[in-house]
Amino acid sequence: MEDPGKIIVAVVAIVAIATTIRTVLLAAFNRRREPERDSMTSLADSRLSRLEQAVDAIALEIERISEGQRFTTKLLAEQARQKNIAVPELPSHTPT
Repeated sequence: MEDPGKIIVAVVAIVAIATTIRTVLLAAFNRRREPERDSMTSLADSRLSRLEQAVDAIALEIERISEGQRFTTKLLAEQARQKNIAVPELPSHTPT
């Protein structure tokens, strides 16, 4: 039989070497993945920025449409008053 002290030293050495190799490989793998996260984050940031600009542009166009609608309604009401046609006042649900 082998000496139990030599077996214990060998097992401890193998575990230490395996743990060191595992730690080094994990550190290398995580370093390699970090730039991917940065590029994904910048890609997501640019997409969110474009989405925000699109929403702002849509809101501006909706405001222009509603202004045009209010103007057209006002013109039609004035024309009806000039022709002495009774036009009932409708409640407005748009904020002024």
